[in-house]
Amino acid sequence: MNPEALYRISYGLYVVSSHLDGRPNGQIANTVFQVTSDPVMVAACLNKQNLTHEYVSKSGVFSVSVLERQTPMTFIGRFGFRSGRDFDKFDGVDFFWGKSGAPVVKEHAIAYIEARVVDRMDVRSHTLFVGEVVEAEVLGEGEPLTYADYHYLKKGKTPKTATVYFRD
Repeated sequence: MNPEALYRISYGLYVVSSHLDGRPNGQIANTVFQVTSDPVMVAACLNKQNLTHEYVSKSGVFSVSVLERQTPMTFIGRFGFRSGRDFDKFDGVDFFWGKSGAPVVKEHAIAYIEARVVDRMDVRSHTLFVGEVVEAEVLGEGEPLTYADYHYLKKGKTPKTATVYFRD
């Protein structure tokens, strides 16, 4: 199998966030998509090893912040390559508590979506969380950061917990 074929699927790059007992956590995710229009529902796929997965599972809410193309690698690294078990990812980050109760990252975001989990699907290493959208707003102008931009323009790496990671 040639993994290059799978790399041709278009993705965005997002911060998916949730909370547990008032403690926020978030992670970089590339597998977020709208699944229905009436009611409006989105899905986010999260690795079971990630703290954000635990928070979404227990709180039943999540937010998705759509990152701008100019998002610096240090910001992506904060949410993508560090564990919330060891580090407060929200310390010093511009965010607010949304209508759903989930934290919403504003910094480097051009839009956000909040959802309440209505279903989930076990996909072995990950869970696909389906949420009914309770709020969505545009925060600013600009182009969304794509996964291709992250790899080809920013020379970003992929952690082993990502949905698109391939072992050699």
